[in-house]
Amino acid sequence: MGLNAFLSEKFKEIIIDDAGWGDLILGVVIGALKFPSHRYMERRIPVSSFQSPNFESRKYLTDAVKIVEEVVEAMRVGEETRFKICSGYVLSGAHRYLRDRGFHVEKVEVTGELQRRVEYGYIKWCTEVGVPAEMLSQDRRKRFRILLNWVGEKPEIRESLVKTGWKSWREKWREIAFKMARK
Repeated sequence: MGLNAFLSEKFKEIIIDDAGWGDLILGVVIGALKFPSHRYMERRIPVSSFQSPNFESRKYLTDAVKIVEEVVEAMRVGEETRFKICSGYVLSGAHRYLRDRGFHVEKVEVTGELQRRVEYGYIKWCTEVGVPAEMLSQDRRKRFRILLNWVGEKPEIRESLVKTGWKSWREKWREIAFKMARK
């Protein structure tokens, strides 16, 4: 057995990332990538977790932990598995969940293959609800405004897709979206 084969049998790692946290619509996509097999899975936290009354009780954190529980089960995680988790807030409970079960967990900034796959999962979800794909191909830092404009085209219909639990939606962005529709 070569050294690489020996190392890949012993070295098991799962990286977990999220996408959609700062975006106006839908919930959050959480993806996990297992090494060395490159096995990938993703799940969605629904937008209802970011709307009242679920938002106030931070249901999205519970949802994230449930998804990570599913990752542990589906990917047949052993005690030797190491986790690298995006340092974002939505995964903070998942970080604690894994640590409490004795896993080695490290908070990281996720880049590369997993980040691309999770971002793609979020963009795919957006297109499933009607956002034109060409609108989403731009820089993700500009995505909030792009999605606000899209919601503003038909706010009475599309508001159901918005993270309406956000204080900024209630106090600022909702009024702007509905003004766009009257123009």
